[in-house]
Amino acid sequence: MPEFTSHTPGTFCWPELATTDQQGAVAFYRGLFGWDVDESPVGPGMTYSMFNIKGKGVGAAAMLQQAERDHGVPPHWNNYISVANADETVKRAVALGGKVLAPAFDVMDAGRMAVLQDPTGASFCIWQPGKHFGAAILREPGSLCWTELVTRDPKTAEKFYTSLFGWTAKTSADAAMEYTEFSNQGTLQAGMMKLTPEMGDMPPFWLPYFAVADCDAAAARVTQLGGRLHKPPADIPHTGRFAIAGDPQGVGFALFTPAPRA
Repeated sequence: MPEFTSHTPGTFCWPELATTDQQGAVAFYRGLFGWDVDESPVGPGMTYSMFNIKGKGVGAAAMLQQAERDHGVPPHWNNYISVANADETVKRAVALGGKVLAPAFDVMDAGRMAVLQDPTGASFCIWQPGKHFGAAILREPGSLCWTELVTRDPKTAEKFYTSLFGWTAKTSADAAMEYTEFSNQGTLQAGMMKLTPEMGDMPPFWLPYFAVADCDAAAARVTQLGGRLHKPPADIPHTGRFAIAGDPQGVGFALFTPAPRA
């Protein structure tokens, strides 16, 4: 199982669930992915639930901030991208047309972060590592393996992210849709597709994908554990099998099983 001790800047490095039912969400994801959990106090009556695989951190969950609730923000996944300097990244994001939702601030000695929004309306977090660099395992069963942007303006988003993080983009199209793959210094790590009219007035968003050994079995567990399937398991030719789900609090995520190597 490949392990990491650092992440190249521009890498999606940490998935963090912001939820209105931390206890229920932790139980759901433990049942789905087999995660172990370490609880750390972060304030009066508050804890940070760290998800682990064999003692290695792969993500976390915390209560949705009151300020977010006051503004009507629903439960969601915070998708963190590693950066060398959070303050400089914030400045570049603004210059490129992005918006600052939370200015750069220190998270004790763990690192420094900010919350940003791209010019098309999708939000993401940046993370300058201190003692915490992010996930120690990626692209293995139970861990983050892909993050996908769904937006109404792919061209504007592509220009923003390639300029901000130095990503390279490769777009392919078939009869069904156009899809863009983003690489970070040669490593594929994220995708982008257009928000379709069938999705209604849903705002642009980043969707985390978690690797599983058997997509169909994991999809069945989602509903058994009280979640919902938005898209049942389907094949991506020559790539793998995926499903899109929602946890009991309505937070979306995807499951992915890679195709066997030839």
